[in-house]
Amino acid sequence: MEAPPSMKQQELTLASVTDLTSSSPSPSSSPVKATFSRVNEVTELRFHESGFGFDLSSTQLFKLGPLQFMCVSDRSDSIKEDSFSRGVVIKFGDEKESKEFCDSFEEWTKNTAGKGSSSLPNGTVSDIKSKFDNKIEAASAKMYFHYYGQLLHQQNMLQDYVRTGTYHAAVMENRSDFAGRVVVDVGAGSGILSMFAALAGAKHVYAVEASEMADYARKLIAGNPLLAERITVIKGKIEDIELPEKADVLISEPMGTLLVNERMLETYVIARDRFLSPKGKMFPTVGRIHMAPFSDEFLFVEMANKALFWQQQNYYGVDLTPLYASAHQGYFSQPVVDAFDPRLLVAPPMFHVIDFTQMKEEQFYEIDVPLKFTASVCGRVHGLACWFDVLFDGSTVQRWFTTAPGAPTTHWYQIRCVLAQPIHVMAGQELTGRLHLVAHSAQSYTINLTLSAKMWGPGANQGGILQTSSCKLDLKEPYYRMSQPQDIQIQSDDLEEIELLQQNANAQL
Repeated sequence: MEAPPSMKQQELTLASVTDLTSSSPSPSSSPVKATFSRVNEVTELRFHESGFGFDLSSTQLFKLGPLQFMCVSDRSDSIKEDSFSRGVVIKFGDEKESKEFCDSFEEWTKNTAGKGSSSLPNGTVSDIKSKFDNKIEAASAKMYFHYYGQLLHQQNMLQDYVRTGTYHAAVMENRSDFAGRVVVDVGAGSGILSMFAALAGAKHVYAVEASEMADYARKLIAGNPLLAERITVIKGKIEDIELPEKADVLISEPMGTLLVNERMLETYVIARDRFLSPKGKMFPTVGRIHMAPFSDEFLFVEMANKALFWQQQNYYGVDLTPLYASAHQGYFSQPVVDAFDPRLLVAPPMFHVIDFTQMKEEQFYEIDVPLKFTASVCGRVHGLACWFDVLFDGSTVQRWFTTAPGAPTTHWYQIRCVLAQPIHVMAGQELTGRLHLVAHSAQSYTINLTLSAKMWGPGANQGGILQTSSCKLDLKEPYYRMSQPQDIQIQSDDLEEIELLQQNANAQL
């Protein structure tokens, strides 16, 4: 609900408001009135019964739960520190109340950001702190743009011929979507996708790149003069720049490990909301995260063995065993990135769809996927294997690009979340669980995985869980294994020793 320019005030009702700085928080028992208002060109949010007030130009809203949010500001009525020095926890009575407040907050904040600013020339970056800077920590952003600003990393992606060839085919097979159209390349990198679009007959391409690679892209594009006259390289973030016209097509390569790593998909949908015309095309259009339980004794033993170093009781006279449990937990908190044999899967895969044309930026902050599988073989389940594919939904040809095991390998490989406690399953037994991804400010996600084996055989219709295992992993810190499992025999004595050490580690934890 957008507040009209003439609107000076909007009042909403909340369940309660609690001061974060209070040593003994006690939310008010009666409803609280929240007022958005604009006085002397300053847009404010006030909670009347509590007396809290915030300047919306420096205020952020964070979701803690469906009916609970945190509102923080780097300055308030009386505090002028250069940090988040004031905050409250807001509780709502129902989801309608919560949605109404969030929509109002977004609109009033948007209006605040636009006050006093004029249209920026093409490619200029706004001085207002961008959405990207607000949600991503500076150190992570610096490393991210430094990495993608180097030619050797661009070369690694360009030499992924499955990736580059699929993009080239998707564009050329759908020339009618590009010919005579305005295209925006989101995160253009070397500019290769911009040049594909120009080759397909695009009227003009805006190649937007925030890293130092923008300078290399200009040089590369200038070296292709037949294309250069129709490509403009803009150095800046999608969240900050302004363009002189709407786009008919967005093209990008925003996928990371597990599809969502690096959080560039959020930038992709921000570009959609800011620059894409109502009936515009997006290349890619849809993404799918595929998941299946797997059994891999070799990988399991390999990971468990990594912590054995900390089992030494006389390391130059020092007992290292007090840190064994922590080291063991640390190794199993790393998702494994490698290419594996699809025969390791113990059940047919399922998938979770992310429609880039419909997904809102905020929906990427937390992704919750219920899991349900039926085991096709007997064995031990060591975790969850994941990969992704994306669809280029062209007007002429629909082309899929996949990173699935067994398909030609890409630089994304596949990813596996390994359980410290495997689960035994029988063929036909049902596995249930949850894959819960929570975005964090280091441009990645915390992965929470739970898998449970349900009752099997006689009495299974009564329900119940036989075994449950869970793990917490950081997608930002994977173990890059990137090698096929070797076909070797693992002795049963080795497995018994590993399981005994694991039991000791769990006891210490």
